[in-house]
Amino acid sequence: MSLETGIRDALLRVATEINLIRTERGSLASLTTTDKASIVAALNEVKTIAISAASTGGADVNDLATNTSDVWSSSKVNSEITNAVSAAVTGLVNGADGAMDTLKELSDAITSNDGDLSGILTSLSERVRTDTASQGLSDLQKTNARTNISAVSAADVGNTSRNFVSDFEGGLT
Repeated sequence: MSLETGIRDALLRVATEINLIRTERGSLASLTTTDKASIVAALNEVKTIAISAASTGGADVNDLATNTSDVWSSSKVNSEITNAVSAAVTGLVNGADGAMDTLKELSDAITSNDGDLSGILTSLSERVRTDTASQGLSDLQKTNARTNISAVSAADVGNTSRNFVSDFEGGLT
């Protein structure tokens, strides 16, 4: 199957799912809100009701509870953020040797090993490049590169000028 056929089939499948969503979404007339012009309008109505309810008392501050009816104080929020950041840093360092646990120490180590980096750069220069459209590869090199990355040739792609929007719109009912 060509890429063109695969994309067309995928778009028709997406169109089928959109039709299903339209059906499952239900009718706006079924909303219990007063405003039935759109889902956004109904949500805005619900938001207004929620804001009104909050202004009559709001939530209780309770640093011991984690639930949907209480809120934490700013000091509790700050403490939770500090703990989360500390855990993230610990995870990032992940037990690295003290001599290599900061970006500065890593930079110094890389700089002091320029000879090793030179060898790596030489190896990289012999690879297929992505920053230029004309590396001057022979047909055999191009075939080998496609094989190595499991890429397909232009002939395997199919018609790249196909109008997939028309296919998609044709799948919508």
